[in-house]
Amino acid sequence: MMSDRLFVYGTLMRGYDHPMARLLSSNAEFLGTASIPGRLYLMRHYPALVPSEDPDEHVHGEVFRLHRVDEVLAQLDDYEGCGPSDQRSEYRREISQVTLDGGTELDAFVYYFNWDVARLPRIVSGRFQPEAFSG
Repeated sequence: MMSDRLFVYGTLMRGYDHPMARLLSSNAEFLGTASIPGRLYLMRHYPALVPSEDPDEHVHGEVFRLHRVDEVLAQLDDYEGCGPSDQRSEYRREISQVTLDGGTELDAFVYYFNWDVARLPRIVSGRFQPEAFSG
């Protein structure tokens, strides 16, 4: 199954002065803020999302519709350290159901953290705010 949508929850969100955030904003249409079932952890200076079966655990982010899907995803996969066949890669990209703030559900690609989170600090709010972790 293919999707042209991408859910982002970290440094790829709007307003970040980051080359990959700029790549995304110039090659995608912002569809809205959204959430996904999951738990968020802090991996150094960026967030790590893992799936959750708990209906009370959500991670908040943004959904974009990609214009040149294959090209943009290839660059983002490289940035995220996401390998299609290497199971040891830091992230894996999967299609999951996300819910727009208005309640609409849609499928989108999501980068899930692929390593152990046991020693990582949890971001209980489910919202990544890098200024809260700087310094």
